[in-house]
Amino acid sequence: MPSVSIPAPHPSRRSVVAWATAVGLATVLPPALSACTGGDRPERLIVAGGEPGGFYLEFSTLLAAALERHGVANHARAVATGGSLDNIAELRAGRAAFAVALADAAGDKSSGNAPEIAAIGKVYENYVHCVVRKDSGIRDVSGLAGRRVAVGQPGSGTSLTTPRLLEAAGLGASATAAAPTAGTAAVENLGLNDGIAALKAGAVDALFWSGGVPTAAIAAAQLDVALGLLDLSGLLPELRRRYGGIYDRVLIPEGSYPGIPAVWTVGAPNLLLCRRDLDNATVERTVQLLVHNAGELIPQSSLGVQFLSAESLINTAGVPLHPAAADAYRTLHG
Repeated sequence: MPSVSIPAPHPSRRSVVAWATAVGLATVLPPALSACTGGDRPERLIVAGGEPGGFYLEFSTLLAAALERHGVANHARAVATGGSLDNIAELRAGRAAFAVALADAAGDKSSGNAPEIAAIGKVYENYVHCVVRKDSGIRDVSGLAGRRVAVGQPGSGTSLTTPRLLEAAGLGASATAAAPTAGTAAVENLGLNDGIAALKAGAVDALFWSGGVPTAAIAAAQLDVALGLLDLSGLLPELRRRYGGIYDRVLIPEGSYPGIPAVWTVGAPNLLLCRRDLDNATVERTVQLLVHNAGELIPQSSLGVQFLSAESLINTAGVPLHPAAADAYRTLHG
């Protein structure tokens, strides 16, 4: 069984920005992105994001603004979606040029993504949250048996990851939350915001969500009702046995959410994706943006996105880099 790596403590947002600045000074800078002429850049780029209140849409909005500001495209905007699976569908249909998605969703062969989708880079780590009310009495994953669980809305990466977690925990999934049985978790396909509302109302007993730390909507809910997070890291051996090394052991630090102690959980790389037929110049300029302007791409709600580095951008969990992205990283970093 592969060893489980334990990540270093999260740097602050300030330290990530400082690192990004250092990288910019330490490498040979390419011509300014803003020097691109109108004729050699796309008129419009769409970035497929995620649900309001989640990290995907925050990051995608910042990325779209930076793509426009630095002349990668004349106009760029982010669009709200259900999450990873919806984003990949937007790419495949040609409705989006870029999308953020979990590596497990991007590499899922059953969805037929592999021939058409390529990675620009790994942009950050996603943290699976299993959120419960503190007054629920649920203290570990086994306590979800016979309970009602929100598992992500259809089209989200959470809706792919959560069933894998429940299976790894030995919990079957009942089709209806109205009649959970002792050996199963009764599932409801609710996204972040609807799931939080259901959790606060007592309509579900747990909410699964895969996103950044902290997730703003969860932090806001914590002000209304006392919440807790379950340790999911014990499921890693079985997850890795079934799905390989996609998943990591990651720490949600103390202080991420008021009153919730540090907790280990399951993480999955989050990738910036594009279609394989996206033109080389746009891909190269986007790589330059990720490397040299990383500090512009960190949402204010984040404790610190420790990726967007030379070493981690190319670590795309088996999803092939776009050829122009691979060439750009070689040019920039050797």
